Amino acid sequence: MTLIKEKLTVEAQAIEAKKAGKQLSLLSTEDKDNALYVLAETLELKFETILKANEVDLQAGRDKGFDEAYMDRLALSKERIFDFADGLRQVAQQEDPTGKILSNRTLDNGLNVVKVSVPLGVIGMIYEARPNVTADATGLALKSGNAIILKGGSSAINSNKAIVNVMKSALSKTKIPMEAVQFIDSTDREVSQQLFTMKEHIDVLIPRGGASLINAVVNNATVPVLETGVGNCHLYIDSAADTEKALSILVNAKTDRPAVCNAIETVIIHQEWLAKHKEALINILTANSITVHGDESALAVIPNAIPASEDDWANEYLSLNIAMKVVNHVDEAIGHIEQYGTKHSEAIITENQETANHFMKLVDASALYHNASTRFTDGGALGFGAEIGISTQKLHARGPMGLPALTTVKYIMTGNGQVR
Repeated sequence: MTLIKEKLTVEAQAIEAKKAGKQLSLLSTEDKDNALYVLAETLELKFETILKANEVDLQAGRDKGFDEAYMDRLALSKERIFDFADGLRQVAQQEDPTGKILSNRTLDNGLNVVKVSVPLGVIGMIYEARPNVTADATGLALKSGNAIILKGGSSAINSNKAIVNVMKSALSKTKIPMEAVQFIDSTDREVSQQLFTMKEHIDVLIPRGGASLINAVVNNATVPVLETGVGNCHLYIDSAADTEKALSILVNAKTDRPAVCNAIETVIIHQEWLAKHKEALINILTANSITVHGDESALAVIPNAIPASEDDWANEYLSLNIAMKVVNHVDEAIGHIEQYGTKHSEAIITENQETANHFMKLVDASALYHNASTRFTDGGALGFGAEIGISTQKLHARGPMGLPALTTVKYIMTGNGQVR
């Protein structure tokens, strides 16, 4: 009986979201921006309330023995809360992606055809252990004129409830209806799966989390899915790589925040570069406590390296572990990435522009880097204010998804009695 009641509640929330989305689409850019500033200010004022709720989730995580990477994604701090509040302000400062005239032409028969950007409608956001997503996704949805239904993981249930409650109290002081933000607080999986098939109320689903969550949504949803992907990201150090750049980027891309999807998980090294710079490489790996899982060539050079298994090449470690492969040519590196990459972010370090161009043309990924860290695959870092996820698919949106990714188009035709 409780499950049936929860399912009815979820459907009622979706209906409310759809109605609120219609009201939201009528608001001006100024109305939406003002609301985001109020949201940001209120989140900062109420940070202690959010941190208290987060501590409950963290303690539950400790009791369940969650690993370090998972706990890092789950943890909030005053600084992190203020960061996603700043992200909302940055979103407010972005150009409104809706109502833009993308094309305007008049046919030979006098019919005027205008292509305009419009909101998607209702977004269903399904995510794990990332309380910041609650604020980021809400800000992006509201600015782009969309209502949003949030379904966070059970491990962050208290944190997410607190953030949503703060945001709803803030929205009550704005022109955006509170019903435009819905939060499903049930942890029952059957209730969650109901979202997958609510085509009459939800326009798109965006899953954000591990491979099992993403695959569950993609494989079971009848609602269209904007697929985000896991990050088995690679760094290729070419024979013509600058040593200082290579080592600096390696350390940043692996250790700056190992538990995020744009951290590298495999380093591929040209044997000529490795032969010349092995001591510097060993020193930097040791200094940063990076554990290497290597192929035979890497094992012969790196002390205390662990033999890499087939699973290591596909592993998203989310920790200070890294797989290491040694190659003789850039095409070997490209082939390895083709086999094991997740089309997220890939980087090459080289001073040879021809090699860099070759890599950029042949590697299939949503973000490619030449002589820069993969850590820039992030909506905030790229100036989007925030991101709703990083798409590794090719249709509708790819890469960090900011405001434009949350719109579609509408054709508006104006005539003077034309018939066909």
